[in-house]
Amino acid sequence: MGSGSLPRGLVARAVLAVLLFATAVVPAWTLGDLAEDRTGWGLLDWLVTCAGNAVAVRLLAPHGSYRPRDAWLGLIPIYGWYVTCVLCWRVALLPYRDWEPREDELWRARWLTGDQLGFWRADRERPKPIRSATSPAGGRRPR
Repeated sequence: MGSGSLPRGLVARAVLAVLLFATAVVPAWTLGDLAEDRTGWGLLDWLVTCAGNAVAVRLLAPHGSYRPRDAWLGLIPIYGWYVTCVLCWRVALLPYRDWEPREDELWRARWLTGDQLGFWRADRERPKPIRSATSPAGGRRPR
């Protein structure tokens, strides 16, 4: 993403969040239904569905300012789907953020200004300084 790009609009973000949620939750629902059909045990449906949701929370958590250990929240019926929705909504806006970073993420977070006011940017790696090869000091190190 270039520095001049803007965050996704509301509709694009919502569509992407719905696609992420469907990708994260529907396979576990399907496997849960298949497990219930095979065994006739309704509780197994819930167990498989919640386990699949916990895996989705574990995969999305680092990208949405949750800790990987928060995957345990995905095991809780109904609340786990809420956490997955929050994570999908957050991940749909990346690399921009409209939530404050956790304390352990502050070292790489930047508060944006201008057209992007109100957003954070937290890249995984520090941006490299751009040096022009045509400038006189481009190839020299300062003393």
